[in-house]
Amino acid sequence: MTSTNDNLVDRIQDLKKQRNAVILAHNYQLAEVQAIADFAGDSLELSRKAAATAADVIVFCGVHFMAETAKILSPHKTVLLPDLHAGCPMANMITVDQLREFKAKYPGRPVVAYVNTSADVKAESDICCTSANAVKVVESIDAPEVLFVPDKCLGSYVASKTSKKIVLYPGYCPTHHRILGRHVMEQKAEHPNAVVIAHPECTPEVVGLADAVASTSGIIKYAAESDQKEFIVCTEQGILHRLRKDNPNKKFYSPGSLNVCPNMKKITLEKVLWALEDMVYPIEVPEDVIRKAKAAIDGMVAI
Repeated sequence: MTSTNDNLVDRIQDLKKQRNAVILAHNYQLAEVQAIADFAGDSLELSRKAAATAADVIVFCGVHFMAETAKILSPHKTVLLPDLHAGCPMANMITVDQLREFKAKYPGRPVVAYVNTSADVKAESDICCTSANAVKVVESIDAPEVLFVPDKCLGSYVASKTSKKIVLYPGYCPTHHRILGRHVMEQKAEHPNAVVIAHPECTPEVVGLADAVASTSGIIKYAAESDQKEFIVCTEQGILHRLRKDNPNKKFYSPGSLNVCPNMKKITLEKVLWALEDMVYPIEVPEDVIRKAKAAIDGMVAI
């Protein structure tokens, strides 16, 4: 007997061919959504892969700023976000007006914008960074002091790795902040042989307990290459699907049950199907914003 999900997947695959579409899924998406994606990974990595394809349509299973980044790198492709309400609370903590106010308080300082920001904020910044390359990006800037937006935790981690002075904007990821040091210690007590890997969006307390600190792609790479067999993974729980699939002989534990991003779970198979059926919801970014934001991204890629 054919399941509902099998029917949905078949219809999605048929429509994907008709639309000449590529489906992207961030590592935090629902397992069923990751399973039907052509590419799964980090947000910028996905946008760059999609830009290199001959697809006319990009279906981005992620959050709003990610779909905007895909549009910046593929301005002539149609970029669809299957649920317009899938936003990023951290990205929403800074608007372009708030960034301008922040810059006015510290005139002359270059702005490093985490890719987890809107297109408008990227366009108002000097250079972008990812969680994987933030230290390199900050080190590359010819200035003793930089402004870092919006994530104070990633910025704090970078500050611990560089001699440059970093002025932190007070943004943060609510999901990573729900991972507490005591959650990690409880897992360590239960699994004494497990290695702790933390995303740098975690609090300094959690980062301080980690054996390794890495982006989502970095966590996946670390787990695959490590001789260790057990891992406590301090980031959004969606990544466990990929880790377990790629490493069936290893065990992965989550610190607590609160580290779930509800926005990352909004997109379902049904919504992916509807996006392809009705070509919703198209993401548009003004040309001047694309030009400026792309310059900030290109500056990062060049390093």
